Amino acid sequence: MEKSKKALPLVLASALAATPFVAVTQEAHAVSKVSVSAKDDGVDEDSKYTIKFTMEDDLEKGDSITIEFDSDFKISKNIDESDIDADFDIKTVKVSSNEIKITVNESVDAGKITIDITSGITNPKSKGTYDVTVGTSNDDDEDTGEIEIKKSGSSSSSSGSSNDYAVSLGSKGAGDETSIKLGKISLKGSDELESNEYITVVFPDKNMLPSSIDSSDVKVNGTTAKSVSVSKGEVEIKVPSSVDGDDYMTIEFSKSAGIENPSSADKYTFKVKYDGVTYESEKFEITKSGSSTSTATSAFSVNLSDPAAGARTSYTFDADFGNKQLRADEDLILEFPSSDMVPGILSASEFTLNGKTAKRVSAAGNKVYVTAPSNFSSTSEVKVVVAVGAWITNPKSAGSYTLKATVAGRTLESKSFSVSGSSVNPTPNPTPTPTPTPVPNTTVNNSTATIGLTSTAVGKATGVNVAIKTLGVGLVKQRDFVELVFPAGYKVPAYIAPANVSVNGVAANYVAVRGQNVLIYPSQDIPAATAANISINAAANIVNPAVKSTYSISVFTSEEKGLLFARAVGVGMPAPAQPAQPAQPSVAVPANAALFKVGTANFTVNGKAYPLQVAPTIVNGNTTMVPAQFFKEALSLTTQWNNKDVAVISGTKVLKFTVGSNKAKLGAQEITLPAPVVLNNGMPMVPIRTVTDNLGYKVGWDAKTSSVFVYK
Repeated sequence: MEKSKKALPLVLASALAATPFVAVTQEAHAVSKVSVSAKDDGVDEDSKYTIKFTMEDDLEKGDSITIEFDSDFKISKNIDESDIDADFDIKTVKVSSNEIKITVNESVDAGKITIDITSGITNPKSKGTYDVTVGTSNDDDEDTGEIEIKKSGSSSSSSGSSNDYAVSLGSKGAGDETSIKLGKISLKGSDELESNEYITVVFPDKNMLPSSIDSSDVKVNGTTAKSVSVSKGEVEIKVPSSVDGDDYMTIEFSKSAGIENPSSADKYTFKVKYDGVTYESEKFEITKSGSSTSTATSAFSVNLSDPAAGARTSYTFDADFGNKQLRADEDLILEFPSSDMVPGILSASEFTLNGKTAKRVSAAGNKVYVTAPSNFSSTSEVKVVVAVGAWITNPKSAGSYTLKATVAGRTLESKSFSVSGSSVNPTPNPTPTPTPTPVPNTTVNNSTATIGLTSTAVGKATGVNVAIKTLGVGLVKQRDFVELVFPAGYKVPAYIAPANVSVNGVAANYVAVRGQNVLIYPSQDIPAATAANISINAAANIVNPAVKSTYSISVFTSEEKGLLFARAVGVGMPAPAQPAQPAQPSVAVPANAALFKVGTANFTVNGKAYPLQVAPTIVNGNTTMVPAQFFKEALSLTTQWNNKDVAVISGTKVLKFTVGSNKAKLGAQEITLPAPVVLNNGMPMVPIRTVTDNLGYKVGWDAKTSSVFVYK
C-alpha cells in the first residue's frame, strides 16, 4: 500500500486524554535524521538497504536498535548477524513480523549511525512511498524515513557503477606517502552536496591512514573541509558551506595528510559514500618499483650500554612511525625478546620520550607500555631512552635479538642487536678448571664481612679492601668473578689494571668495568666455604664522592644469585657501626633515626614511641626480623603487604618478598635472605638488614637504651 499515517490506538488515546500533563526534569532523547536507500528500488525486488540515522543517547553492550519496515515489505525470518553490516559489533539479530531487532555487543557512542542490511528484504508489490521507522532501547522517541518504490527498479539510484571516477596518486610505490585525488564524482539522481552533511571515504587498506588528519589537508571541490575524522579505515569529511548545491564531488588529500599507499603491490579501489549512495572508483595499481621514502618501514637501531648476556643495561633508539604519531597521554609499546628481561615494577622516571620523562609505565609479560607525558608534542619521530635504573636486563643467552615498538597500531621491528656471552676475560683459559664442589648455602654467614676504604677524604682517590668471610659457591679462575657495585657519587674509571687489584694476595687475572660495577676475575680457584679478601689500591683511581656522607657498597659473585652483602662506608666522616647486635659498642644516634628493641612492640622517633603490631625478634641467633609495618611507619617508606607478599619501595628501587620464601627480588635481581619471611599474628616479618643494605639505610646499636637504630 502507499504511504499512510498510522492511527493512535483508541485505548492509548483515551488514556492520554485522561492523564494530566506533568512537567519532568529528565531530558528526553530521540532518534532523528533517518534516511533510507535501496540498491534496487523496483517493486517486488530483493534489495540491499542502507539505513542512516542519528542517536542522541549512547548505547551500552546489550542495548538494541529496532528497524521496522512498512507492512507491505516482505522480511525474511532468516536474517541474522551475517546479513547486517554496521559500525559496531553485533551480538544478535531477531526478526519479528516486519521488525528487525539488533542487539549491540559493545558500547556505541551517540551520533551518526549507518546500518546495511545486505539481504532478506523484498520490496512491496506496488509502487509508492513507504515508511521505515528506527528506534533504540535508550532513546525515548523513534523517527521515520521514507523510501520510494518504483515500477521499474534502478540500482543506480543507490550505488554507483564499478568505474565511477578516476584515482590520481602523487606516488604509486608500495608504502610511499602520497597525495590522493578522487573524482570528479557525479552525484546520482537529484542529489546535491549539502553544507554540514558528511562524505565518507572508504580506503582499501586501513593501514594507509594515520590516526588523525588535519582538515587543512583535505579539500572538497577545491574548498577546505569543515572537519575530518578517521576511524577503522574510513575518513569522514564534513561538507564545507561554499560547495552547498554542487552536483559533483572531487576529494583531495595532500601529502602532508600522512596517508601511505598499501604496502603490497596490487590493484585497489576506493569507495565514497554520500547520502546513502556508494560510489566505487576505477581500479588503481600500486607497484613495487615505487621509490618509497617512508622511513616507517625501515628497521631502527638499538644501542645497549652493556651488551653482556643477563646484564642490566640501558636501551636507546630512534624510530620513525611514518603516518602514525605518538601523542600526549598515548602509549608507546615496547616488546622485549622475553618477559624475564622486564622487572615486576617499573618507574616512569627511567623512561624518556624525546627527552621528556614518561607520564607512567606499566608492564605485561614482555611488553612495556610507556605513556607520553601531557606536554608531549605529537610526532612520528620518537627517541626512546630506557635508563639502566629501569632494571631491564639483556637476554640470558648470547645471540642476536630484535625489539619491537608500536605507536597508534603501527609496529616496527628493530635491526638485530647482539648479546655477548658475558663481559669476560678477553683471553679466557681454553681449559678451565672444573668448578669446585659447593658447600650448602646454609653454612654461609657474611654477617661479619667488612668493606673498608684506605682514604675517607671527599673527592680523593681511595683504595678499597673487601673481606668476604665465606663463599657459598666456589669461583673458577679466569671464568668466575666477584662484582663490587659502587653507589652514585663514586667515580669509577673505565679501565682498571689487574696489577692494581689482588684476590687473596694474588694479582687479579682480569678486571672489567660496567659503569659503577667492577668485576674482578681471580687468577686462582677459590673453593666454596672459604674466605676471599680483595684489595684494590689507590692507583686504580676509584674516587670518593665529593659530598660528605655514608655510602653503601654491594658485593655479588657470578655464581650466587643474590646479594652477598653490602656495607656502609663513611666519606668525610667516621663509618657507621656494622651489624646491629647488642654485643657491639654504642655509637651516636642520629637525630632522624628510628629506634626499636627486640621483644618490644613499639618504635621511637624523635623521642616519641609508636606501637607495632608485632615485636621485632631474632632468629637463627643473628638475624633480626621486624614487622613490615616498621618500614612504612618508622622509615616512611612506601610499603605494601598482605598474607602472601611484601613490597618495600624507595624511589625507583623496589624490594619484593614472599611469605614463606628465603628469596627476595630487587627489581629483576634475586636475593637470598638469611631467614625466610614469616607471618606473625597476620603481620609479615622481614629481615631488616636485607632492606637497609639494599635501600641505602644504615643500622647501629645504642647501648644506653639497648636499642637498634636505623637512619639514612
